[in-house]
This record gives sequence, structure tokens and C-alpha cells, in this order.
Amino acid sequence: MTGKELIKKAFRLEETERIPWIPFVGCHGGILIGKDAEEYLKSAEFIVAGIDEAVNRYNPDGLPVMFDLQIEAEALGCELVWADNNPPAVVSHPLVSGKNLNDLKIPGPSDGRIGEVMKACRQSCENHPDIALYGLVTGPFTLALHLLGTDIFIKMFEDEQYVQELMAFTKSVALFMTEQYIKNGCDVIAMVDPMTSQIGPDQFRQFVLPAATEIFSFIRSKGVLGSFFVCGYAQQNIEVMCDCKPDNVSIDENIPLDYVKEVCLKNNISFGGNMKLTVVLLMGTKEDCQSHAMECMELGGRKGFILAPGCDLPMDTPTENLEAVTEIVHDPYQQDVIKALEKKEKEIILPDMADYGKADKVIVDIITLDSESCAPCQYMVEAVKNVAPEFEGIV
Repeated sequence: MTGKELIKKAFRLEETERIPWIPFVGCHGGILIGKDAEEYLKSAEFIVAGIDEAVNRYNPDGLPVMFDLQIEAEALGCELVWADNNPPAVVSHPLVSGKNLNDLKIPGPSDGRIGEVMKACRQSCENHPDIALYGLVTGPFTLALHLLGTDIFIKMFEDEQYVQELMAFTKSVALFMTEQYIKNGCDVIAMVDPMTSQIGPDQFRQFVLPAATEIFSFIRSKGVLGSFFVCGYAQQNIEVMCDCKPDNVSIDENIPLDYVKEVCLKNNISFGGNMKLTVVLLMGTKEDCQSHAMECMELGGRKGFILAPGCDLPMDTPTENLEAVTEIVHDPYQQDVIKALEKKEKEIILPDMADYGKADKVIVDIITLDSESCAPCQYMVEAVKNVAPEFEGIV
């Protein structure tokens, strides 16, 4: 059975002979071919080469063609700042920089980097017909944040109609990108909407559910599978995400996998995740990665579960760590070995906090994964910076 067939079987909630494996290789593909993130994410040739190398090294059942949630934003006029080892970050928001919503138009197939991405889709589908290739679409709420910035959270209370109109526009952009990915051969469309982790289920139902439901209905009408990706602490929204009727929900380490399994299977939806990106895949040993993969696999089971990292792999994730996960996925004997090993407890060295909080001002700690490239991290830091002047002298 091919990897693509295995993925489809998991999406259909059929028992699989082994658990499918999808390493979310985004800019990490650049490391595999000796290119920095900017070179890699701007070139169809390099993306294709990175996917080829990821297939050779990690023996995946599926892969994203691209993991960059700034593609649509860039095509719509958002300015980006590039880094060598991260996807780009949005640094300007057209709707707070003089443009009106009516000024924005749905991008065309050759705008921004869209043409390069679709070229990479076509070639990678040709190169790897047995692997499920994912086309990643920026979710409508996250794209709305790119266009409007953190002002959206105030407008959700003060000008609901405006936010609904903005969401209608970003939904149209998502539908356009979905159609482009399908035309160019992708087997699965993943709508990635990490900023929904920053709102509750009531706001989700009001602003996100109608758009997301229409997008997944469109995906289904094209005979393609649809997945809803979310990262961050979004446990409060898993039920309403299922109400959007995707075929799959994929989550990160902030949400307990057993909880997601229970909710998704109850709604006849497959699920995926949720290997720890930083403390295990990036900073851990091969043994840590295998042990953690085994934990996820035992929790997920063989019905409707796909093993994957919680989000886009950090660019510098050690290749040997991902190869170690691949070994566990494909080798039942190694799975038995890992189960039999005694789990080692790591010593945690805590910082000295004796003087913490003794300053004459309130201290606001912002703890993020990567506020330069992770949209929820970036916008939460931005929100704190925007409000801090209101408390000048005491924060």
C-alpha cells in the first residue's frame, strides 16, 4: 500500500496496518539542500529539490508542498521581513496603512510567489505520485490578522459588520488558493488557521465557522480531502472546528492528543499530531524522539490517526531526529524495543527566581515559540506592545 493510500485510509477512519507519518517539512527543506529560508521559499526548483530529499531521508506518507502562511498576505500587499532560518514575517498591514477593504482584490495565479508554489506542486506531484501532497492555505482568520493586524480584536466588539466583510474577503482568497492547489495536483488541502487559538468558541462560531465550513464544503465537492490545522492552545475550539466538517483536524503539543481523539472520532473526523517541536524534535536526542513518537502512536491508535509534528518543523531540526522517527514508524521491532526501554527522567534546572517580581513596575512576561516567524506569537507580542504605552511608567 502506498503512502497516499494509507493517508486516505486514515482519513476514512479505516484501520491501518501502520500509522501514517507526515513530517511537516517547510523551510527545513532548505537545510536538506544547503539553502537558506529565503532562497528556498522563493524558488520552485529548490522546493522540489527539498521535497525530493525529504522523501529520500524521511520515507513519509505525505508532505506539504510549502509551509508558509505569508504567501497570500504577500500577494495582497503585506510587506515581509525575511530571515535565513525562518519563514518570513508580516511587518505591515494594508488595512491600517491607508488601504480600504474595497481596494483589495483576490490575487491572480502569477501574483507574488503563487506561481512558483504551483510550479513546485506540479513537479512534486509528478516526482512522487505515491505520496499524499498537501497544499497549505492560509486560514481566513489568520489572513485577516495579516491584513488588519491586532486591531481586529477590537473591531470584533466594536464593528462586527466590518470583520464579517473582511472574513468574506479572506474566505474568497482561501477558495482561490484551494482551487489553485487542486488544479496543480495536491491530494489534500490543509487550511491552516493558527490565529483561531486566540479566540473562544463563541467568536469562532460567529466569525470563523461560516467561512471555514464553506471552504471545506468546496474542497469536498472537488473530490479532495480537507484538513484543519491549528496550533497554540486551541482546546476550547476543537468541537467547533469539527462543526466546520473537515475530514481531518491536526493539532500541536498544546492540546492533549487523547482529548482530540475523543472529540474527533465522536464526530467521524480523523486527527493528527502532535509531536513536540522544540523540546523533542529540535533539542532532543534520537532516543527522545523515538520515545515521544511511540507515546503519540500508542495514544492515537490505528484508526483515523496520522503522526505528525505539531506545526512547521524548525529549519534546524536535526535530520537524525526525524530519521529516528521514520525508523520507529516503519519498524515494528523497533517499536517493541522502545516500549521495553525504561524511560529516563531528565533533570530540569530552574532559574533563580528569588528576586523576580520585586521591581517597582509590573512585569509582563511574553513567552513564545518564535515571535519572528510564528503568526500567533508575533501578533500577541504586537498586541502587548500596542497596549503597553497606556500604562507608561508602571509596566
